[in-house]
Amino acid sequence: MTETVDVVLIGGGIMSATLGTLLHELQPDWKIVAFERLSDVAQESSNAWNNAGTGHSALCELNYMPQAKDGSMDPAKAVSINEQFQLSRQWWSTLVDRGVLEEPRSFINPTPHMTFVRGEKDVAFLKQRYEVLREQPLFAGIEYSEDSRVIHQWAPLLMKERIDDGEPFAATRVPAGTDVDFGALTTQMFRHLEEEGTTVYRNREVRKLLRQNDGTWEVRYRDTLGRTPGRIRSRFVFVGAGGWALKLLQGSKIPEIRGYGCFPIGGQWLKTSNPEIVAQHKAKVYSQAPVGAPPMSVPHLDTRVVDGEASVMFGPFATFSPKFLKNGNPLDIVTQVRPHNLFSMLKVGLTNLDLVKYLISELLKTHTGKVDTLRTFMPTARDEDWELLNAGQRAQVMKDGKLQFGTEVVASADGSIAGLLGASPGASTAVPVMLNVLRSCFADEYAEWEPRLREMIPTLGEKLNDDPDAAHAAMKSTADALDIAL
Repeated sequence: MTETVDVVLIGGGIMSATLGTLLHELQPDWKIVAFERLSDVAQESSNAWNNAGTGHSALCELNYMPQAKDGSMDPAKAVSINEQFQLSRQWWSTLVDRGVLEEPRSFINPTPHMTFVRGEKDVAFLKQRYEVLREQPLFAGIEYSEDSRVIHQWAPLLMKERIDDGEPFAATRVPAGTDVDFGALTTQMFRHLEEEGTTVYRNREVRKLLRQNDGTWEVRYRDTLGRTPGRIRSRFVFVGAGGWALKLLQGSKIPEIRGYGCFPIGGQWLKTSNPEIVAQHKAKVYSQAPVGAPPMSVPHLDTRVVDGEASVMFGPFATFSPKFLKNGNPLDIVTQVRPHNLFSMLKVGLTNLDLVKYLISELLKTHTGKVDTLRTFMPTARDEDWELLNAGQRAQVMKDGKLQFGTEVVASADGSIAGLLGASPGASTAVPVMLNVLRSCFADEYAEWEPRLREMIPTLGEKLNDDPDAAHAAMKSTADALDIAL
């Protein structure tokens, strides 16, 4: 007889870990089972070396606040992303307090967030952005400078031996930024779930999802080592399997997935552990993306702290692979095609020629060419100090003939299955994204859960940016709990 459980989580990343932990806190009597096709959790996009580790809160990312055609700037999206990250911080604080997560330095470290630009147009853009954001309570403490001496104090590698050719430059800085090891977060949450009775199957690949007459789902899987098949039934299924989520949701035949496609984009980093270089850079420094580049390819020079060891990374440099996962199948880009998404995919290809040209130019870059790009940030960079790392694979959403760069939840009308598509801002907003899954898929239970959720996430449902005192109090509370800067 096939076992029936309450929840099946597909994919061992930050999203499944977050949803599983939330559900366990709310319904400790529910039986939860997780499946990961690799030998351990947090090996794909959630792995520390497969992402930038930026606590995405719109402090430094220019693409979250574009300039309108009339020259105006609306901070709404930047504020929204910051609001979402505050919920993640509050949830992590609660988990630290409860002993679910280890001491904060094991997964989050204070790292100022900066933006650095050159040229009159971009300097004017950054100054206007600063003037708008400085009025927003969630961005209190943002600083701006066009003075090379000040910028040198903030991030010496940006200014050291920079030739004064008369080109203007400027930078903003927010000391309260963070570097986050999402791999450590994921591993710690899954470890706690296992200790509490959750079964986490590793080396198990889910192959098919079949809706049953009683409303449950039959989850068919196989052992990736011995190829032994298995099956289990579940009242609810969450597909948090990166780009593979699209194919599983297509196979489930829920109508809500119609029209969706994915465009895979890979990436590479330059990394150095040279202590002389690492000691001179304590920030995440973002800039403008090249023409045609996707937002995930915005260049940035980052402090990274993984397993207690600091390093500096630069990138990402875009690559192309037809796989939807780093450890995926080369046929993924073809096998996703359906009559209902073919037109949309073709339109994306025809209307994103700049992206195609950009990807080709990136693929042609040698190691020296990549370090040359780094030298626009760090003039003193030497080829021999930097090694090349392959980052994670991102499957950008295609729908209605457009390439989308957000994170999108696709759920069935009856709430029995949900999946996550897209990338940025991704892991940083895992908590609010999974709260949305709870609202849409567990509507009957959510009202009962809400008081408990507010205990764990105190400002749930509030708009911090509307109340300067509340914003300051909430940020100070989590800063103290996580031992990070305010």
